[in-house]
Amino acid sequence: MGLTARIRTRDGWAVSHAVVTVTDMTGTQVVRAGADKDGVVRDATALNPGAYTVIVTAVGYAPAASSAIVTASGRAEVGTVTLARQGGTELPPPGPWTIDPAHSSVAAVAQHLGISSVHGRFTEFAGRIEIAPDDVAKSRVEAVISAASITTGNGMRDAHLRSDDFLDTDTYPEIVYRSTGLTDAGSDRWTVHGELALRGVVRPVDLDLVYLSSGSDPWGGTRAAFRATTELRREDFAMNFNQVVQAGVALVGTTLKVELDIQAVRGDSLPQA
Repeated sequence: MGLTARIRTRDGWAVSHAVVTVTDMTGTQVVRAGADKDGVVRDATALNPGAYTVIVTAVGYAPAASSAIVTASGRAEVGTVTLARQGGTELPPPGPWTIDPAHSSVAAVAQHLGISSVHGRFTEFAGRIEIAPDDVAKSRVEAVISAASITTGNGMRDAHLRSDDFLDTDTYPEIVYRSTGLTDAGSDRWTVHGELALRGVVRPVDLDLVYLSSGSDPWGGTRAAFRATTELRREDFAMNFNQVVQAGVALVGTTLKVELDIQAVRGDSLPQA
C-alpha cells in the first residue's frame, strides 16, 4: 500500500469528498486519490524513498498541506488530517437531519407592561435540515409549527393568543419557515436566510444560528445541536392588537424575541421509541 490517510472535520466526522494529492520535491504529481465514504484514502501506488508534499482538498473546506517522508517500504502513512471549514465556520456532516421535537424548544418572549417578559413556547413542531455536501451555502432548513400548540402557562392568555387578535389558529393552523440561503458569520456561526409564513403573511426572516456540537446518542444515532434567534415585529404579520394601560404603557410589546434550541438526528426519520 503506497498511501493511506484519514480525513476528518474538527468534530471528527469523515470528509467523504476529500481528495489527496502527493507531489515530489520537483512539484510533480505522483499520486492523486479520493476518500471513501468513511473519509479514508488508500492508494496502492508504490513511492520512491524521499520527501513529498501532501495536499488535502475538499469543497467547502480550507486546504491542508503537510510533508511526508517515504522510506524504503514505499509507503506514505499520512495519518489523520483535520480539515477546517472554509472561513473557519463549521457545520455537521452533509446529508439529511431530522429535528427531534422531544429534545428541542421553540420559544418566544414578549414584553409585558413595559417592565417584564412573558415567555411562551410551541409544543408541536417538526422539521428537516439538509446539509449540502459540496456547497454549504446551499444547505436547507424547513420547519412546520402547530400554531395552536402555543402555551404560556396561563389558559386564558393562551386562548387569547390563539384568537384572531394574535395567531388566529382556526384560520391559519400552521406556521412555516423555509430557508432560502445560508452565509457564514464567523466560527460556528451562520445566518440563515428564509421566509416565514405566519397568519397568512409571508415575510423574509433571518435566523442567527450557532452550531453547538454533534455526537453519538444512547440509541445508536448521531445528533447535532443548534441554537438560533431572531426578532419579529408583530405588525409585520398583521397582529396589531394592543391595549394601552396606565401612563400610556402598552400591555404587550410590539416585538417578539424568538429562541430556538434544536436537536436534530442524522437521517430521514427519528428513531423508533
